[in-house]
Amino acid sequence: MSASNESWSSRAGVILAVAGSAVGLGNFLRFPGLAAQYGGGAFMIAYFVSLLIIGFPIGWAEWSLGRYGGRYGYRSSPGIFHALLKHPAGKYLGVIGFIIPVMIYMYYVYIEAWCLGYAVNAAAGNLSQPGLNYGAFFNHYTGASADGVSLSFGLNDVGIFVIIVYALNFYLIYRGISKGIEALCKYAMPALIALALVILVRVLTLGTPDPLKPDQNVLNGLGFMWNPGNVAEGLKNPQLWLAAAGQIFFSLSVGFGVIITYSSYLKDKDDVVLSGLTASAANEFCEVGLGGLITVPAAFIFLGASGIVGQGTFGLGFHVLPEVFARMPAGAFFATAFFVLLFLAAITSSLSMLQPGIAFLEEGLGINRKASVTLLGFVTSIGTIFVWYFSKDLKALDTIDFWVGTMLIFIQATILIIIFGWHVGIEKGWQEMHLGAAMRVPGIFKPIIKYITPLFLITIFVLFLMKNVFGWNFSWGAAATFNPTSYIVDLVGKTPSHVARLSVGLIVVMFIFTLVLAHLAGKNWEKKPLNTPEDNTP
Repeated sequence: MSASNESWSSRAGVILAVAGSAVGLGNFLRFPGLAAQYGGGAFMIAYFVSLLIIGFPIGWAEWSLGRYGGRYGYRSSPGIFHALLKHPAGKYLGVIGFIIPVMIYMYYVYIEAWCLGYAVNAAAGNLSQPGLNYGAFFNHYTGASADGVSLSFGLNDVGIFVIIVYALNFYLIYRGISKGIEALCKYAMPALIALALVILVRVLTLGTPDPLKPDQNVLNGLGFMWNPGNVAEGLKNPQLWLAAAGQIFFSLSVGFGVIITYSSYLKDKDDVVLSGLTASAANEFCEVGLGGLITVPAAFIFLGASGIVGQGTFGLGFHVLPEVFARMPAGAFFATAFFVLLFLAAITSSLSMLQPGIAFLEEGLGINRKASVTLLGFVTSIGTIFVWYFSKDLKALDTIDFWVGTMLIFIQATILIIIFGWHVGIEKGWQEMHLGAAMRVPGIFKPIIKYITPLFLITIFVLFLMKNVFGWNFSWGAAATFNPTSYIVDLVGKTPSHVARLSVGLIVVMFIFTLVLAHLAGKNWEKKPLNTPEDNTP
């Protein structure tokens, strides 16, 4: 299988690649918004509890399973599950690890194009024009105002940037693990951090820009983000725990199917414990130490709390912050730097989403790199054009993000931790995890991985379904209400959304397509004797 010929050139390279996969738009936009929305102190407690219970355990399990499966010669979730479970159903169970990154890529690359386009427009001064309506600019630029309007190719349109980032992603993935992904991340990650530090220094030295609004100063901006508020009351809110746990998934890329593929290229001497911890620490530094100190404080200083409350991830990043930079001294420079930062964060993430698909096509169908890149490029282009055209209210993007980028990630993460703790077995898994390790994971994580993490995941997932699908108000008895959310109403309501239905149809088609690929792959794998890991140990 051609994918097995690739490898990382250094441990630093794989750490930067995994960190690059994890560090994305959520670090600088989603995390600060959630922390401000739910009260800094309470949210951060739930966030770090989730990090300890699901972030680190699933991350270590995924790193270990990937390297363990790679010893059989497999690099994708279907192949690794086929080898680990030693059951015909294993390869079908593993298709989720193919569908998640491939389908997320279909819309994530579209958002990535926004970032590059905003950076170019900021550098050209188009985002600092007097009287510019930033909401209207965003709606036109992204096509949120009407289906099909973003299929234009001017500087103020997203079209040309979609083409550029799409071509760049596939050029880099064609170059392979070390010459493409690793080479980019070695430069992009340090550049991203350097840009973030420059912007952070500017934000922390803003003082009180408007003397007529003395309360809107940098200290109060930090306080709005980080003051604890009523921690005890906040921790009683199930939605806070849902938000914190969800952010950990988005933040660390656990359950995406990326880490299990990346780690399959490692050798026994490579330390997955320290590598996993280092990659997570790099992500947390970017999220908590940089994103948490830039976005919301900057917005508060110029716009106050009213300019932040109620803004979602896109609203904060593409409506509020451009206006903030326009009011800031040397704003065009810092706006350009910020959106270049977002673009670097996005491309290191989107590139990682392609490798699991490439690995599966190469090892499952026995095709070479050029053929696998061409096939994956064709498949993902269909989804991207779909999201690009059905852009009104970002309905297609939001629908696919919910059912694939949220629901399936919970399922995939639960499968991974159960396979590690129960199928492989905690003792054997623990031994595999520490093979070549320079440090040991505290023994307390054994019961956490085997019992607490799966229970926590299932509980959070059930609460998530009750809230975000069935519309439960978290009350009991007569006070309980259930108002199905738009994700259900759009599909089966009295006035369903044809775009939502088409989006779910696309997901179903992708499932069928991937299951067919898994079936064909299984036929090929059956011809090859399944060695034990010891047979392939270097």
